[in-house]
Amino acid sequence: MEQQLKKQIDRVVELTPEEFSVVLAHFTVKTFKKRQYVFRKGERVDCAYYVGQGLLKLIHTDDTAREYIVSFAMEDWWESDFMAYFDRGTASMSLKCLEDTVVLCLSLDNYQKLRKEVPKMERFLLEKSNRGFIASQQRILSLMTLSAKERYDQLLAQYPSLLQRVSKTQLASYLGVSRETLSRLSS
Repeated sequence: MEQQLKKQIDRVVELTPEEFSVVLAHFTVKTFKKRQYVFRKGERVDCAYYVGQGLLKLIHTDDTAREYIVSFAMEDWWESDFMAYFDRGTASMSLKCLEDTVVLCLSLDNYQKLRKEVPKMERFLLEKSNRGFIASQQRILSLMTLSAKERYDQLLAQYPSLLQRVSKTQLASYLGVSRETLSRLSS
């Protein structure tokens, strides 16, 4: 998992082995079982999570208890309720494991220390944030402008392995369609 993270960082900035050792010292490893929550709506969000192994879903639950899947996060992806993380507040969403999952956890205090102790990491963290903003905007635009079939085809093209790892009900929720509509789209 550590080498996976190093490869991701190296795509943006090159770290010496000593710098990477300092980086790793700021993370803690956490393990979660399938169906376990990393955090729930209303709880404090103390970490941003780098997924080393497994699959997570970030969900918003409305007042009628209906779940909306905001995003999935699989290996080599980052996830959290970033508003709660950066504001040191409570989650407006929940993060749940769809598979047994191992993550590297970066607390906000360690995030801030890391930026100071390894200045190259500031560029990496900014790049990851920017990519996350872009992905969020693209997802919003797709929900506003693309048909259900176009959204399904786009998901299939971008993340083909995801379709093998999540249920059709979860895919339907993520795409904003009914389970029946998804069955028609995928046949």
